[in-house]
Amino acid sequence: MKLAEALILRSDLQKRVEQLKQRLIRSAKVQEGEKPPEDPQELLRQVEEVSLELQTLIQRINRTNALARLGQGTISNALAARDLMSTRRAIYADLAQAAVVQQDRYGRSEVRFKSTVDVSAKQRQADDLAKQYRELDARLQEANWPVELME
Repeated sequence: MKLAEALILRSDLQKRVEQLKQRLIRSAKVQEGEKPPEDPQELLRQVEEVSLELQTLIQRINRTNALARLGQGTISNALAARDLMSTRRAIYADLAQAAVVQQDRYGRSEVRFKSTVDVSAKQRQADDLAKQYRELDARLQEANWPVELME
């Protein structure tokens, strides 16, 4: 199995666990004398089965990412860089949004606000990080297809 296929399967298994959770919640209690829509014990058995399959798959993906090359580093290193890039982009975008000054003054005695940062510069930084994220993500996607998933 290719790494990219494993990532798709991981996503499917994560969705399956969430669906099982929702079904369990719906079956968690019923009115006295009624039966639940589904057997909670069977749903719990399925949760455990799918969770174990997901855990095994994630472990294989992590081993593969740690050893598979992407440029001068590994896929694992690129994923860490991408995650941090996303966090930094969100910080700059949120800062730019928070720093926008709107004057809602109705009289001369009301407080005036001013921005402490250059909003357009922070928004450009957020946009640059978003572009870098997209480019790195595309390289990661491309790298995932030829790589065989490790045991």
